[in-house]
Amino acid sequence: MDLNDFLGPQPIVIDLLAQNRWEAIDELIDQLVIHHKIKAEHRDAIADSVRKREQAMTTGIGYGIGIPHASTDLVGEPVGAIGRSRSGVQFDALDGQPVKLVMLFLVPQGQFQKHLHSLADLAKLLHKKDFLDGL
Repeated sequence: MDLNDFLGPQPIVIDLLAQNRWEAIDELIDQLVIHHKIKAEHRDAIADSVRKREQAMTTGIGYGIGIPHASTDLVGEPVGAIGRSRSGVQFDALDGQPVKLVMLFLVPQGQFQKHLHSLADLAKLLHKKDFLDGL
């Protein structure tokens, strides 16, 4: 998987100010708007989609990693942003530990297979020490 598929040639990587998963998701969605990856008028609808998915089950997969995501008809191609938190964000992660790396991604509605493959590829990538060290 090429991370450029989601992040583009100039990836959005920010230092999070968030204290919890909802604030982290909002910060990353705001960055997608600022960088013109999503339209400002779609911001709230996209945030609702991600929150709905996150409420169904946490995407805090453990090891300090969270991968909030959603399918939406408000994007034409996969987009994403990464947030780092030195102190950690309360994310209700499966291992109960704070999340230090949050990878938000959105895929177009109806691309279920791409969504699943992308999620699996991201999870593998985010478990590689050299990739994490690079971030």
